[in-house]
Amino acid sequence: MGTLPVFMTAISTILGAILFLRFGYAVAHVGLAFTLLIILVGHLVTIPTAMAVAEIATNQKVEGGGAYYMISRSFGLNVGGAIGIALFLSQAISVAFYIIAFTRSCGDLLAFIDQRFGIHIEAWMVNYGFMALLTLLMLSKGANVGVKALYGVVVILLGSLCMFFLGSGPGNGGESDFFSRIPETLVFEDNGVSTSIRRFTFFEVFTFIFPAFTGIAAGLGLSGDLKNPKVSIPKGTLWATVCGIVVYICVALKLYYSAPLEELAKDELYMEKIAIWGPIIPIGLACAAVSSALGSIMIAPRTLQALGGDSIIPGKVSHWLGKGRNKDNEPINASIITVIIGFVVVSMDDINAVAEIISMFFMLTYGAICMVSFFEHMAADPSYRPNFKSKWYVSLFGGLLCFYLMFKMNFTYAVASIVLMVLMYIWISRRKKEARGIAELFKGIIFQVTRTLQITLQKRDQQNPDEERWRPFILSISSDGFERRAGFDMVRWIAYRYGFGTYIHFIEGFLNNQTKAEAGKVRKRLIQLAEGVNSRVYLDTIISPSYTSAIAQGVQLPGVSGKGNNMILFEYPETDETNLQHMIGNFGILKASALDICVLRSSMRGFGMKKNIHLWITSTDFENANLIILMGYMLLGHPEWRKAELSVFTIFNDDDRESKEARLMELIESGRVPISPNNVKFIRQAESNNFKDVINERSKDADLTVLGFNDRDIQDKSSTFFEAYEQIGNALFVNAQRQLNIE
Repeated sequence: MGTLPVFMTAISTILGAILFLRFGYAVAHVGLAFTLLIILVGHLVTIPTAMAVAEIATNQKVEGGGAYYMISRSFGLNVGGAIGIALFLSQAISVAFYIIAFTRSCGDLLAFIDQRFGIHIEAWMVNYGFMALLTLLMLSKGANVGVKALYGVVVILLGSLCMFFLGSGPGNGGESDFFSRIPETLVFEDNGVSTSIRRFTFFEVFTFIFPAFTGIAAGLGLSGDLKNPKVSIPKGTLWATVCGIVVYICVALKLYYSAPLEELAKDELYMEKIAIWGPIIPIGLACAAVSSALGSIMIAPRTLQALGGDSIIPGKVSHWLGKGRNKDNEPINASIITVIIGFVVVSMDDINAVAEIISMFFMLTYGAICMVSFFEHMAADPSYRPNFKSKWYVSLFGGLLCFYLMFKMNFTYAVASIVLMVLMYIWISRRKKEARGIAELFKGIIFQVTRTLQITLQKRDQQNPDEERWRPFILSISSDGFERRAGFDMVRWIAYRYGFGTYIHFIEGFLNNQTKAEAGKVRKRLIQLAEGVNSRVYLDTIISPSYTSAIAQGVQLPGVSGKGNNMILFEYPETDETNLQHMIGNFGILKASALDICVLRSSMRGFGMKKNIHLWITSTDFENANLIILMGYMLLGHPEWRKAELSVFTIFNDDDRESKEARLMELIESGRVPISPNNVKFIRQAESNNFKDVINERSKDADLTVLGFNDRDIQDKSSTFFEAYEQIGNALFVNAQRQLNIE
């Protein structure tokens, strides 16, 4: 098939039953001005959707399934499958909707048969009879006969509209303006019986009319039967949309100037009193209903067939639904399900209720199509190169408007449809765990946003270096991550709430195919290691000839956060000082890199119950005091340490207690850290006692002890400085590059 079937299928739905049955209704209930506003708002949804459809269709090979195929190949099968099921249901329900409309068009004919021949035919008989006829037609002949019938239907449809425009009614008497509408309750006599009509609100009328705007999706369902979908879908859809806008406006104006509002409200087929030959309007309505029903019953099975082909539905059912007729791949099995749904819904015989259901599901589908286009624009994926290009803000506007209108049309239905989508997504995701889901959906967007933020932050930091407030960007390079978790745990605790952590596993050697493959396996193990511990640490590997070169590489590169690291952590067990010697041997590199240095000495005791943290501020390392306090405070931010108690200790001589106490309390108060004054302890240092002996005695039962060390300690004492605290358990030694401002 070429472009013409797409145009015919779309225009026959756009100029369908709603145009005949509900446009006079709209003018009566909300007035001409708001009817034109409904047309405008409806096309503010459909035009962005039509442009998005044209864009997506010209970027990829469009196969069977129409809108479902486009959404699923952009959003992934999990998201697309959930939306596709809703789309199929709306298309299948549309069949019943148009059959009910067809029955309304037969009202005069049924009355004539009853009066002339005494044969009384109920509306339900026509509903079921027409449904049965469509079923027979689709199961025996398929889409080809449906498309051929569309040509004749569209000709009659256009003829009826021409006779309508050439005719003239009694006019509105000049008593109403563009905003006039019927009273809130219109009471009138109908064959001697008093009847009343409640005036509907703007959004109620919009809901009833919106199915008329869904014609743009009708042509998409033929995608699998088109010779060149990339050309036919955009051209046919856009031309049908433009023609629809013109006809809608003209019909609304003609109705307003040709008839009193009360008459339009009382008679949903008042158009036949305006046309130069009245019977052409029911005939046109019948043809419109037939064409729309044909369009819906052609595309709904193809959507379901595509869902079956992607194994969205469990078990052998998908294979059965995805199977087509051998000679032409006609979706016979999917057609059977479609007609069953049609028979069930046609029993409702309430055109407004069915319209609400259709409007909700189509609105959800249109919003999804617009958001596909928007996300593709934002992701800037090099593989997204459509021949037809919309604008990102047009697609975003269309998508947001769809979701806004859903809640305005019917809040309960909107919530129910979204809940249904979520439940279907969860159900499909559990069955198809390998398929792309929500996480993949936003990957490109997250990449673009992160890139922009990183560049912006870098420029701002360079322009205002003194305004930046300190937060930890901590790096740890270790080859012992699988033997001991203490170093990894400390990184994730510090970075959990206040900063960013990078934990890198060091692989000694040169970069080649073998070491690269090993690094990939190690990285996968690291990620598995982090599962279940609420880690917010970026994990990676580094291949380097030596630990020194690995440190030199690591400290020069920015972290994944986009900012340079400002802290590095080394971990060593109390029984093996190899990693401590690495730190001491590379101390010059670390100082040149202006990094705060943390050394974690882990013991066999572990971190105990994580109930108490001791912070020690001695007379020799007051420059580390702020960092020591901040380390304790940041650890409390992690759920595993939230019940811990901070205790601050400082050692004084008789002549400096007052100055130390004042300075320490100022630090605590200015830093606004949760340390009670009762937990600040000033310890007098006797002449016979070394302050390290005091620390060993006081903190031997602490779960973690935080102390400071300075450059002189490394230069003069080397590893013996750390060995002096042999009685305490896990100890974290910190060296601040500069005194941090914690105010």
